[in-house]
Amino acid sequence: MLRARLFTQLCSERRSCCPHFTIRLDSGKFKPSRDQRQTVNRFNSFVVGDSYVKEAARLHPKSRDEIRRRNNTFCLADRVHESEYSQLKSPPEPAHQLVITLEPNEFTSEKYEVYGNYQTVVHKDLPQDITPQAFKRFLCSSPLRREVMNTEDGQERILGSYHQCYRLDGKLVAIGVLDLLPECVSSVYFLYHESIQKHAPGKLSALREIALAAEQGYRWWYPGFYIHNCPKMRYKNDYSPQHILDPESLAWLHLDSRVLRLLDQRPFLSLTTAEPGSTLEGAIDDGEADVRDAKRPKIDGEAQATRQQGGSSQVANQEGMRHEEDENDGGVADSLFNTRMPGIVSIAEMMEVDLDHIALRLSRNRPLYKTSDLVGWESKRVTDWPGIKASIAELVAAVGPEVSRSICIDMARGE
Repeated sequence: MLRARLFTQLCSERRSCCPHFTIRLDSGKFKPSRDQRQTVNRFNSFVVGDSYVKEAARLHPKSRDEIRRRNNTFCLADRVHESEYSQLKSPPEPAHQLVITLEPNEFTSEKYEVYGNYQTVVHKDLPQDITPQAFKRFLCSSPLRREVMNTEDGQERILGSYHQCYRLDGKLVAIGVLDLLPECVSSVYFLYHESIQKHAPGKLSALREIALAAEQGYRWWYPGFYIHNCPKMRYKNDYSPQHILDPESLAWLHLDSRVLRLLDQRPFLSLTTAEPGSTLEGAIDDGEADVRDAKRPKIDGEAQATRQQGGSSQVANQEGMRHEEDENDGGVADSLFNTRMPGIVSIAEMMEVDLDHIALRLSRNRPLYKTSDLVGWESKRVTDWPGIKASIAELVAAVGPEVSRSICIDMARGE
C-alpha cells in the first residue's frame, strides 16, 4: 500500500501500464557498497575539514587499535554520525556544523524554503505552482498518530510521521519525510537545497535511514515503490540485499538477477504466474512462507470446494466483466472482486471472515456501533454489490482480515 497525504492507496499492478512493486531492505544485513562508503567518507571530510582532522589528531590522539579498527571496518551506524557536531570533540572547531534532528511533520517557513528551492531546481515547477498549502498537503499531512511504543526489551521506539531535518551551519538544507512504524522506517519523500547537490544527498539520506532502522530496532527500510521500467527508480537496486513483494502470493522474494531478468521480459511479475522454466521458488526469503500463509484466513470445506469448482467460471466472468467495462465509455464501477486485483482476499475467503463485529462511527456525538447493528445487515451478502456489506467486504479484502479487527469505519466525517 502507498500512503499519499491522508489517504492510503492499494493499486492494481495487473492493470497498470507500469506496475510498481513494494521492496524492502533488512537493515541488519545491509552491506554498503564501495561507492556508498566513499560518499559518506567524502561528506564527513567536507564537514569537519582538513584542519580539524589534523588538530584533533594532535589534541585527542587515538590508540593504534582504534585507528586500525576504523581503517579496516566500516560501521554504518558509527560512520553516518561521525561528522555530527554533537559527536565531535572540541577544540578545535570543524569547518562546518552538521546537526540532524527528527522533528514532527509540521509546517515551518524554513522547511517551505527548502521545498520551494527543490521543486523549482529539481522538478522545474513554476513559482505559481509552489504554495504553502501544497507543501502542507503533500508533506505535512498524515493519518498516523505520533506515539511512543515500549518494546519487549524495555526500549522506547517512536512511531508516526516525522521530518528528518539536516542543518549545515544553522541552515536547513535537506528534509527526509519518514513514516516510523513498529517494524519499519518508510521513506516517503526526500528533498534538499541545491547548495548540497554535489554531496549526493539522496545517497546520504538513504544510508542514514537504513542506520536509523538498525539502531532503533525498526529493522526494515522501505524505500518506496520500485517501478522497473522507470530509469529514475533504478538507484534503489544499489541497496542490497533487498526483497520484492510478490503481489499475488504476498511472498517476499530476493530482488536478485533472476527477478530483474523476468521484470525485463514482462511488466507484471508474480510467482503464481511465472512460467515453469522461470520459477522463482528458490528466491523466496527463508522464513517468509509462514508469515505469508498466516495472512490468509482458514477456509472450511464448503467454501474451499466452491472456490475450486467455480474457479474457471469465476475467471471467465471476470474476463467478461473487464471487457464490458473497457467498452463502457461511461466508466461504470465494478466490484473489487471482479477486477482480478492481485493480493486481495478472494470472495470465497471473505465468506469465512467475520464482518459482523467491525466498529462503526455513525455520529460524532454517539457511541460506536458494530456492523451487525446496521438495519438489514444479516439479510445482505458480500456478493450483493453495490451494497454496504459488499463495500465493507471490499475494504477488508484490501487491508486484510487481521487489520480489520482493529479498525473503525468513520461514517461521520461529512458532518
